[in-house]
Amino acid sequence: MVDSEVAHSATQSASLIVGLGSTGLSCAKYFAARGRAFKVVDSRLDPPSLAELKRLMPEIECELGEFSLQTFLTATELLVSPGVSLKTPEIVAAQNTGVAVSGDIDIFSKVVTAPIVAVTGSNGKSTVVAMLTEILREAGKNFGLGGNLDGVNFKPVLDLLTEDSRDLYLLEVSSFQLETVENLGAEVAVLLNLSEDHMDRYENLTEYHEAKQRIFNGCKQIVVNRDEHHSYPSRKMNVPVWEFGFSRPGVNGLGVLEEDGDQYLAYQFEKIVSVNELKVFGQHNISNVLAASAIAMALGIDLKQIRAAITEFSGLPHRCQWVRNVSGIEFYNDSKGTNVGATMAAVEGLGQRISGHIVLIAGGVGKGANFKPLVPVINRWGKEVILIGRDAVEMAASFDADIRTYFAIDMEDAVAVALDHAEPGDAVLLSPACASFDMFDNFQHRGQAFIQSVEGLQ
Repeated sequence: MVDSEVAHSATQSASLIVGLGSTGLSCAKYFAARGRAFKVVDSRLDPPSLAELKRLMPEIECELGEFSLQTFLTATELLVSPGVSLKTPEIVAAQNTGVAVSGDIDIFSKVVTAPIVAVTGSNGKSTVVAMLTEILREAGKNFGLGGNLDGVNFKPVLDLLTEDSRDLYLLEVSSFQLETVENLGAEVAVLLNLSEDHMDRYENLTEYHEAKQRIFNGCKQIVVNRDEHHSYPSRKMNVPVWEFGFSRPGVNGLGVLEEDGDQYLAYQFEKIVSVNELKVFGQHNISNVLAASAIAMALGIDLKQIRAAITEFSGLPHRCQWVRNVSGIEFYNDSKGTNVGATMAAVEGLGQRISGHIVLIAGGVGKGANFKPLVPVINRWGKEVILIGRDAVEMAASFDADIRTYFAIDMEDAVAVALDHAEPGDAVLLSPACASFDMFDNFQHRGQAFIQSVEGLQ
């Protein structure tokens, strides 16, 4: 049912904003500032930004609850929020009648004149963007930061247009945001990697990959991960290419050099930094540092400034974040590990650092993922798995029979069981490989629940 208190006639043509979260609100503010007629729809009766929209623009029409097909068919264009699938029947029907569909990233790319650096990937994009942020600051660049970011750095891209002009924009973009991008035109574009994620939204990995590939539309330079074939554009592009990977670097390449038993990150044959000087650990983070450095080099930033920034970077909250040592057992919060690939990297990276084994706390909303790839890394580095959340049983069914598995009722219970089963030298790692919204508001809330539970241990 459409909320009759806020619904009005859908016969007058106007732009239609679909979804009233933070992105939808930023789109409303953008349209209002330019005097454009628009309406807002959301399938939820109480979307997150409704109160703020009513406060700022009480005259704006909203339709809440079940979508009205007529509203979509009579719109001049649809501006779809990332959380709304383009396969939604009303959106498909509107597109079939010629109604244009766009998104905030698409609008932003057509409005700004300053260069855009765009980063996507299944894992590591937030870390790479955070590293690059520090590099840009070290280099004294005047840049804007926005897109699919978390925490204090979160900012929808259209909100960047209300700030002072910038010389450069650094954007983290998700596959959901890229679905509506026609021609991003980024100065530098990178697709870091691809692993199964959001399989509840995409038919298969190919469809997910196709969405990610849109980051290359109209780009002027490309950064590719030579260890990941999905990182390359699926079509031939006549633009400069910068490469990074774990092997020895070649022309325009970054990689790893071995010398006297030490590893060095290097550009071509010039050393940048010793791996031992980095404050982040694990092969995945070496890859992230190489990616951020390659992007910075594509922007013409000096190697000395890159080195100064990457040696000071200590990682992101909720990403393999050390919490506490309890009786010789280390506790790590990797709540941002929301897919299988991220959890595999966390288990492997931490497993290489500790003398004992890992007790893994995982589970939540599986998003249609295949959990079997976790089996080899758990067999190698893990001691047992403690599962929580909606898809815990499904997850357990994917594991080998000899992987010890326990079910916990909540985070506090999981932490208590982990402490009871771990020994000095072991590490307890929260890395769920799942989304959080069955038990928590978001992955930050989940991570805080873990931290509080660990801090409450005696």
